[in-house]
Amino acid sequence: MRAATEAALLEAFGGVLGMVETTVPGLVFVVVYTVNHSIAPSAFAALALSLVLAVVRLARKDTLKHAFSGVFGIGFGVLFAMMSGNAKNFYLPGMLYTLGLGVAYVVSALARFPLLGLILGPVFRENLSWRTRNPGRLVAYTKASWAWGLILLAKSAILFPLYWWGDATQLGWVKVALGIPPFLLSVYLTWIFLVKAPPPIDVIAEMEAAEEERKAEKERAESAEAAGAEEQPVK
Repeated sequence: MRAATEAALLEAFGGVLGMVETTVPGLVFVVVYTVNHSIAPSAFAALALSLVLAVVRLARKDTLKHAFSGVFGIGFGVLFAMMSGNAKNFYLPGMLYTLGLGVAYVVSALARFPLLGLILGPVFRENLSWRTRNPGRLVAYTKASWAWGLILLAKSAILFPLYWWGDATQLGWVKVALGIPPFLLSVYLTWIFLVKAPPPIDVIAEMEAAEEERKAEKERAESAEAAGAEEQPVK
């Protein structure tokens, strides 16, 4: 169960390459901007790296979601920064996404429809069975969603004051520093909650088994009908 949980979390959150995609383009932006204080080369260097990482994803035959999510995020940052002429706005789309995601995690946990269950349910092949058939999983997903939500909101509470009152270099370095550690903490807490929870109910396997049973029943019925037809006397 531990190995399956680790594999599912890596698949859901993009693995090591996902952490690179989340952090390194922003690092490239702040390094280049620290050197020349020019938005355009900083932005395009970050975007170029993001495109290279997307190509790596495609070469590895990863999902399109993982391949292009980083490109879209960096692309919006480049657009915001270039249109506003403010280097800090390179980080604004990602910050707004983090804040919105943190709120979504907390609200979903309060509603007892935890967002993490919706994300990981298909990965574990349990879909929504954790809501009605596996209460221990519901509790685990709720706790994990609280963890993600509070960590992301704490991250936002640090970054937004810097956005308003700091400069682009300060914001960039702090955002890079807050990239991987909160993510790893969230993933670790999720792993702790899930390995202690009951195993997932593989509803996909259940549906496949039911479909196989229906096919077998149909074949038996057809065989019985054919045998009956052969046994009828010829008039």
